[in-house]
Amino acid sequence: MGQLEPGAFDARQRVEVVTHVLEPATSGRAKCRGCNQPIQKDILRLGERLPNPYGDGEMTLWYHPICAAYKRPEPLLEALQATSEGLDDADNLVSITERGIKHRRLPRVHKAEPAPTGRARCRCCKELIPKDSWRISVVYFEEGRFQPSGFVHASCATEYFGTTDDLVQRVQHFGGNMEAAMIKELRDALD
Repeated sequence: MGQLEPGAFDARQRVEVVTHVLEPATSGRAKCRGCNQPIQKDILRLGERLPNPYGDGEMTLWYHPICAAYKRPEPLLEALQATSEGLDDADNLVSITERGIKHRRLPRVHKAEPAPTGRARCRCCKELIPKDSWRISVVYFEEGRFQPSGFVHASCATEYFGTTDDLVQRVQHFGGNMEAAMIKELRDALD
């Protein structure tokens, strides 16, 4: 069976091929699935359309474009290629998405913090992460949600994620307000 174009209908399987959309938010009620913050009215957002696991049809998951670039690079890149709207930071978004696609584990980055206990194991080296040492939390996208999936030593980040180019920016974006001293500690731990 050949590939279908987005929006095409295949009568044999009775499914429509879903496409992703970039559009201004019609209200301020939707929350971004990446950062869990509201998407303000008239702000551009990505709608990732997926089959509805609870019934017929599809569901739409909404993201800020920068959150989608960090966490869902493939759907955002697809939407950027399909849209004719000019985005102010399209080049930056494409650059971030391409890094996320090239380094398949990079979109799993969530936040960084000093380990509160010494009980968690690193997903990379399998060693315990000592209390108060920097760790990066990892999430997986499953069934329309980001599921917590463990931690990585900051010192193992390059090996696990394949790069640390924009790791600090990703951590800052999803990890809240980090003080300059904490960012410096994290950068030192990454080296």
